[in-house]
Amino acid sequence: MTWDDEVDASGLLCPLPVLKARKRLGALASGGVLRLVTTDPAALVDVPHFCAEAGHTVLSHDDGGEAQVYLIRKG
Repeated sequence: MTWDDEVDASGLLCPLPVLKARKRLGALASGGVLRLVTTDPAALVDVPHFCAEAGHTVLSHDDGGEAQVYLIRKG
């Protein structure tokens, strides 16, 4: 899948990955896709919660290595 923008929040801890994603999603057109890369263990809870509250959709989540990768569609 392709994406429109990317945030590499590797090495940042809660709440910074979500705050950076929120800022970048604000600049995207509705329906745009953001790729978020994070190493924060709390992102497993924080990112889906943020998306549900803000009306965005988590399209995919890959936790196959040191980093977690999310694809988020702006609502």
